[in-house]
This record gives sequence, C-alpha cells and structure tokens, in this order.
Amino acid sequence: MKLILASGSPRRKNFLTEYGYEFTVVPSTFDELGEKDTPKQTVEYFAYSKAQDVFEKLKNGDVVVLGADTIVCLDGEILGKPKDKIDAVKMLKKLSGKTHHVITAYAIISKYKKIIDSVTTAVTFNNLSDDLISEYVETGSPLDKAGSYGIQDGYNLVKEYKGSLNNVIGLPIEIIKPLLDKFLK
Repeated sequence: MKLILASGSPRRKNFLTEYGYEFTVVPSTFDELGEKDTPKQTVEYFAYSKAQDVFEKLKNGDVVVLGADTIVCLDGEILGKPKDKIDAVKMLKKLSGKTHHVITAYAIISKYKKIIDSVTTAVTFNNLSDDLISEYVETGSPLDKAGSYGIQDGYNLVKEYKGSLNNVIGLPIEIIKPLLDKFLK
C-alpha cells in the first residue's frame, strides 16, 4: 500500500517524514465551504472530503490516503486562516488572554476501510501587546495558519496548552501513527 498525503501543509509533511513514512503529496482541490452543526463536525467533514477527493482521483485501490484539517475554535466560533494581515491582527487580538480549542480532524481512507476522527487541545494565550501582534503578523507566518498563529513559531503567544502539542501544530501524529501503520500493512 502506498501512502498519499492529501495536503500541501509543510507541517504535515514534516511530521510524516520525521516518523519515517514514505509518501506522495497530492493536495486536495476540495473547497472548504459551509459549516456543519458543530466545529468538530465541520472539521471532520473537511478532513474526510479532502481525503475522499484525492482517493477518488487516484482510482488506484492500493493506496492509503490521509486527509487532515485544523481549526481554531473560540466560544463556538471557527477561526480559520486569515484573509490578510488585518484579519490576522483581529484574530490574534480576539484570542489574547483567552482559552480556545484547536481541533485537528483526520481521515484515513483505503479500499478496505476508513477512519474519521479528531483531536482537541485547549490552548490559553498570554495577554498579547499590540506591538507583539504587529511584529508577529509582519513576519507573514500567521497568514497560512488556522487562528493566525503557529505555536511553534517562536513568539510568546501561548501561556499553556492541555493536550497534544502536535495537534496544535497540525497533525496529532502520536494518535495517527498506529492507525496508519495498520492501514499500510
């Protein structure tokens, strides 16, 4: 079985590489529009749709496709990737001093079975100064990340987190690895 990553995320590629997987990247063209009843249902739908999109395109039964999607959720509101720097500043100000949840959903699909699930991590932000937010946003790093931040970016944004750090970065590899290994046998 050949592993296919249905994502262009450099963080997801890094996780799979670090854990010794050989894989091919085939980014999904699924358009993330609309929300389901809950943020968890929404992110699981997006992850599954991305994986299914790639699986159907390949039309090869000897593949395992991994799709994933990450959202930041504050008081029931989904904070996706910012549209621009102004949007990133608004999101970071909204998160400042508060606890939010990062939900990464994953879908693993083969011709034999599929798994769709998600992992949630609670993240509490420090109180962020306007200067810190401006400096961080000017790096451009927040622009391709859900909630406009990367916990791994080296800025003092996060006070604490409860749960999987890898989940916040974009792939709860410690949970996905045993599942992938079973699919790839």
